[in-house]
Amino acid sequence: MNLLSIQSHVAYGHVGNAAAVFPLQRLGVEVWPIHTVQFSNHTGYGSWRGKIFDAQVIYDVMQGIEERGVLSSCDGILSGYMGSADIGGAILNAVDRVKAVNSGARYCCDPVLGDVGRGVFVRPEIPEFIRERAVPLSDVTTPNQFELDYLSRRSSTTIHDAVRACRAIHAMGPKTVLVTSLHVEDTPKDSIDLLASASDGCFRVRTPLLNLSVNGAGDAIAALFFFHVLTSGSIAEALTQAVSSIFGMLKRTQDAGMREILLVAAQDEFVKPARIFRAEPVSA
Repeated sequence: MNLLSIQSHVAYGHVGNAAAVFPLQRLGVEVWPIHTVQFSNHTGYGSWRGKIFDAQVIYDVMQGIEERGVLSSCDGILSGYMGSADIGGAILNAVDRVKAVNSGARYCCDPVLGDVGRGVFVRPEIPEFIRERAVPLSDVTTPNQFELDYLSRRSSTTIHDAVRACRAIHAMGPKTVLVTSLHVEDTPKDSIDLLASASDGCFRVRTPLLNLSVNGAGDAIAALFFFHVLTSGSIAEALTQAVSSIFGMLKRTQDAGMREILLVAAQDEFVKPARIFRAEPVSA
């Protein structure tokens, strides 16, 4: 399998491509990463160094890949944080170029907009771009609960609200939706839910809520879920495997008291999770 991943990148720690690429490689995927930024570390530290690349860099790198004659062998495109609408446009151009030569290729858009408690934290033009252009073009999208509500223009206070919000997103274009960090009325305070929706139904996984605050887990689970959707064809199996792997990695991170996710040290979790959390069907 060959996947194109267009995301930010950091030298130290794991967010963006630094969180998504290695788990995919550990599962045997050939990943073609294109970096939208190159920072020393993620911005949560308060200070960082590096550079934000302009959109032309993405066009140029894509042109070079196309000149190798390999775009037809690309099975999917994964995107995350979009620093500007120009970068978003370059990403969607890459999707179009791949799908023009491989109609079976799929696009997974992680619609990074904001989060509960923080609100929108991207540039003003990004939310509309993602809702009006990126998500409708995607086959798979992986919003958190805040992003689910924003994209669907609904409020997901119950699991049935969340299911209906997923249906509203399906109507925009994506056939598969993964909702991360979901906390609804029947979610215990010491737990967290994830919800996946597609034509074969809706499924929920519940895990213990770990006591840690880290960056990059969302980037990693989007990559793993996309991989398992492509390889298994089952959203229930994809949800089970992706959640179990990420929980195992985060548990190792918590136990070690680390601020950065233990992506490399816990790599066996991506292949054989220590604990399996089975997806259960959710009625409409």
